[in-house]
Amino acid sequence: MADEKDKGTPVAVAPGTPGSGENVCRCCEGKGKLVDGGACPDCNGTGKINAPIGGA
Repeated sequence: MADEKDKGTPVAVAPGTPGSGENVCRCCEGKGKLVDGGACPDCNGTGKINAPIGGA
């Protein structure tokens, strides 16, 4: 379910992808957990994602 907050979420890419770097997960705001207490599916509970930088 995409909501207004999801529009700016960077697309996660595989670690080690050239032109990418670590970023805070916007789905859970870096907490690793959702409002219901479950692990965030976007970052697998880490609070961080590997995102493209500058169009990688």
